[in-house]
Order: sequence, then C-alpha cells, then structure tokens
Amino acid sequence: MPQLQQTTICNRLLRALAKDDFSRLAPALEAVPLGMREVVIAANEPITHAVFIEDGLCSLIADTSDGRVEIGMVGHDGLVGVPLLLGTDRSPHSAMMQAEGTALRIAAAELQEALQVSPALRNVFGRYVQSLIVQVGQTVYANADANLEARLARWILMTDDRLQRDELPLTHDFLSLMLSVRRPGVTTAVHILEGAGMIRAKRGRITVLDREKLMELAGDTYGPAEAEYERLLGES
Repeated sequence: MPQLQQTTICNRLLRALAKDDFSRLAPALEAVPLGMREVVIAANEPITHAVFIEDGLCSLIADTSDGRVEIGMVGHDGLVGVPLLLGTDRSPHSAMMQAEGTALRIAAAELQEALQVSPALRNVFGRYVQSLIVQVGQTVYANADANLEARLARWILMTDDRLQRDELPLTHDFLSLMLSVRRPGVTTAVHILEGAGMIRAKRGRITVLDREKLMELAGDTYGPAEAEYERLLGES
C-alpha cells in the first residue's frame, strides 16, 4: 500500500499534526468504509481503534431512559475514540454513522504507543479534546434553552460544515432520534425552516439555501464551538 501523504487527506486533525507526528502514525493508518447507521463504538465495550473521519458524519450518542439523544458529532474535523486519548478504552456513550463515508483508523495500542513517544502529538490531540468538550457543552445549552427550530438550525449548520455536500441525507426519523423529540415536532420544524427559505427538504434530503438565516435562527447555540475549534486547531 502506498505511503499516505498528509497533504492529500481530508481529516483536519491529521492535517494539523507536525510532519514527524503524521509520519509516525501513517504506517498504522488503515482506510475503511463506514456505512449508514454503522456502530463505530459500542457503549461500554472496549474501543479497539481510533477512527479519523475522512468523509461522512458520526454521532456521539447517550442512551437514556427516555431514548437516545445525540450529544456531539464528528466529521472530517476530528476522530471517534477520544477515550483512547484520555487513558481509557471504553465509554458509556456509543458512536454511530449518520451519513456514510470513509475513514482512516489506527489500532488503539499503536495510537497509545505514539502518544507516549510524542508530547507534541499529545498536545494536538488534547486541543481537539478541548474543542469537543466545548461542542458538547453547546449541545447541552441548546437542548436546555433553545426552541426546536433553533436546535434544528444549529444541527443542520453543524452537519453542513462536516459533510460539505450539496444535499444532506437527513430523514425526519433520524432527526427525531438525534434531537430527542417526536417525529411530528421535527416535521413541523422542518416545514417552518423550509417556509422561511432557509432549506429545501425532499425525500430524506435537506439542501441548505440560506446559511445566514440559519445562523440567525440558531443564535449563540452555533458559533462558539466552531470558533474554539479554529482557535485551537485552525490551519494556517
């Protein structure tokens, strides 16, 4: 298999690494496809690999007594398997693909060996952990304080940031699961956003028509986490 080139990959976290650190990881990185609804990490099970998303979208999910709720999302901006960066091999939360794609994965043991050798690698990954903490905090804030239309606007913006496709594969049933609301509520919210000219929804696909209006509706639920990511990991 040809050696991976840092300049040709899509994952922003891998691109943010120093050349020496990327070269340290590259021989152990394996390209894998990721299907829709594929479970990347199962709750309370050993995490065997860290997965750097190249294309697609993965939801971090908490299982509650009232059902599943999304607490964070990962696309080409990061990795799935943060517990491995923090010295543990499992989590009470699961990770599931909500849009199919591809990834580069590395075995847990090989990642942890590289972390022990390189303080610079630990620093970059630590910055990513901080950005993800802020994102999860913003999700908590949005779920506690924002109405459904604002939460939906934020979710669409975050999805659009990570997928960078003309159409987002988002069904009402899946939105209901991710936003932890009943399907009729999602349907109403989608119709409101569509009626305001922010999106177009058709056959399980959503097209963003006006990001500025979506951002205005989302308010301060969207923006702080994105700014923190750029502060910590933005490429020059």
